[in-house]
Amino acid sequence: MAAKDIAVKKYVVKLNEAERSHLQALINKGKSPAKRLLKARILLKADSSEHGEGWSDGQIIKALDTNMSMVTRVRQQLVEEGLEAVLSRKLRATPARMPIFDGEKQARLTALACSNPPEGRARWTLRLLEDIALK
Repeated sequence: MAAKDIAVKKYVVKLNEAERSHLQALINKGKSPAKRLLKARILLKADSSEHGEGWSDGQIIKALDTNMSMVTRVRQQLVEEGLEAVLSRKLRATPARMPIFDGEKQARLTALACSNPPEGRARWTLRLLEDIALK
């Protein structure tokens, strides 16, 4: 039955021996994030090579308690991008928070903080730096 399900699949997972041992070591170690371990288990179950189990998506979903979109995304990403892309997180194109200062403003603030404080003050405070930097 599993061979019939695999023939219909658009993205067929075929792992070589090095990839299988890498995934097995990742699972056996158990120190990775849960999502990475789940993806490794999905790939090992979906592997249709001679050493793989070749499970159908339905069997994988039941056994690993996941959903159809996760299984299909992992299959697709392996075929299109490779094993490392599946196991690592995609880097953001833009940072989560935009920086407050660019290089020039940061240099000006540092120079100001390293200079002598205004008359009547013993040292710079954050509020003083903020008032002068915003002017």
